[in-house]
Amino acid sequence: MFDLRGRTILVTGAGGGIGGTTVRHLVRAGADVIASGRTQDSLDALVAETGARALPFDLTSEDSVRDALDGTDLWGVVNCGGFGGEIATPMDTDIAVFDKVMAVNARGTLLVTKYASRSMIRLGRGGAIVNVSSQASLVALTGHISYGSSKAAVDNITRVSALELGRYDIRVNSVNPTVVMTPMSAWYWGREDIEGPFLEAMPLGRWATEDDIAGPITFLLSDSASMISGVSLPIDGGYTAR
Repeated sequence: MFDLRGRTILVTGAGGGIGGTTVRHLVRAGADVIASGRTQDSLDALVAETGARALPFDLTSEDSVRDALDGTDLWGVVNCGGFGGEIATPMDTDIAVFDKVMAVNARGTLLVTKYASRSMIRLGRGGAIVNVSSQASLVALTGHISYGSSKAAVDNITRVSALELGRYDIRVNSVNPTVVMTPMSAWYWGREDIEGPFLEAMPLGRWATEDDIAGPITFLLSDSASMISGVSLPIDGGYTAR
C-alpha cells in the first residue's frame, strides 16, 4: 500500500470509470482527495462512497478552471478528464469534433496544470502530476485521428511540464492505457471484427480494468516513484511493444 497521507490530490474526470476508481485508490492510500467533474450530480455518489470532496468545473473554460483552483492548496493532480470524440479517418473527420476533443483532452489538461502548479509552487512542498493519456498517442490506431492527436499533445504537455516544474520538485508523468472495456467503449471495441484482431495483437490478450490503470497512477504519485518524471508509461498489455 502506498502512503499518501497529508497530501491533497485533485482528480479530474472523477465521474468516469478510471477517474472514480483512481479516487478510491487514493483515498485508500490516505490522500485528501478532491474529485472534479463537469457537474455536481456526476460526483455525488462517489463523494458519498469515498468521503472525497467535490469540486465541479468545466475543463473547456479557463475562467471555470481558474476560479475553481485559485486558492485551492494542492500537492498533486490526476488529469483524467477526457472526451472520446468520434471514430473517423483524416479524410472524413468532423473538424468541430476534433476541436472539442482537443479542447477537453489537451487544452483541459494544460489549463489544470497551469493553475494547479501555481498552488503547488506557492506551497513549496513539491508534488506530482499524472496525466491520463492513451496508447493511441504511441501507435497509429484506425479511426483515432482526433483522439490520438489529443493524447499525443498530452504526452508533450507532460514532458515539457516535467522539464519546467522539476526545479520545484514537482514530477509530471503520463499513463497510456489500452482500452478499458466499459459499456461506453463496447459499441466499437466490442465488435467482433475489432475486438478479435486487436486482442490477438496484444501479448497479454485481454482488456484492461479500471484498477489496472488506477494502480500505476497511485504509484506515480507516491514516493516510490520519486525519481520518475517526464515518462509516458504504457499500460497496454504489451501492445505498443510489438
